[in-house]
Amino acid sequence: MAHSIIHVFSLLVVTLLAVLQGSHAVEYVVTNNALNTRGGIRFRDEIGAEYAKQTLISASDFIWRTFQQNSAADRKNVQKISLIIEDINGVAFTSNNEIHVSAKYVGSYSGDVKREITGVLYHELTHVWQWNGKGQTPGGLIEGIADFVRLKAGYAPSHWVKAGEGTKWDQGYDVTAWFLDYLNGLKNGFVAQLNKKTRDGYSANYFVELLGKTVDQLWNDYTAKFGK
Repeated sequence: MAHSIIHVFSLLVVTLLAVLQGSHAVEYVVTNNALNTRGGIRFRDEIGAEYAKQTLISASDFIWRTFQQNSAADRKNVQKISLIIEDINGVAFTSNNEIHVSAKYVGSYSGDVKREITGVLYHELTHVWQWNGKGQTPGGLIEGIADFVRLKAGYAPSHWVKAGEGTKWDQGYDVTAWFLDYLNGLKNGFVAQLNKKTRDGYSANYFVELLGKTVDQLWNDYTAKFGK
């Protein structure tokens, strides 16, 4: 009898630990390969590997909530995500669940570099978790969704365009992010539903299915709202 009680208790402990660990089952690794550069040193001193790792954990949780991915079955099967600081051009890019951040950008950024890189991590990590229509989703929409997540997380930088600006809906990045924010206001959870639809493919008709209008009609409504 005592053995059975101990066995049941052990199972409860294991189950509880699994629940508590939940979103942290993914392994996050931060590597600074640019400590011989100004940017690499600045990353170490003003951001730090531990802060970056905790940001990746928090950002994953936020992205899953934004995408309404409430279980592992709703998400990509990703076991490990790596953040690498290296001496490259540009700002950052993501490939094969690896986020590469430019030490040159870190070193030259004027302002609160910790907040800026936090926003960059939210954007890049979204690329790890979002669906891409099996390669069919327009690049501008993919980048716009990543910036939408950054926007909703509260890390939109001051250099972004204002809402209503831009020349076309899939211009990408901040332009598309603001447009998606408008659409999400029309239908709460729109971006999450759009992302779910792109798990197996992409069609411009998804906008009609979710909002009753073509994406071009929605863009016209959006720009008209801002007097464009």
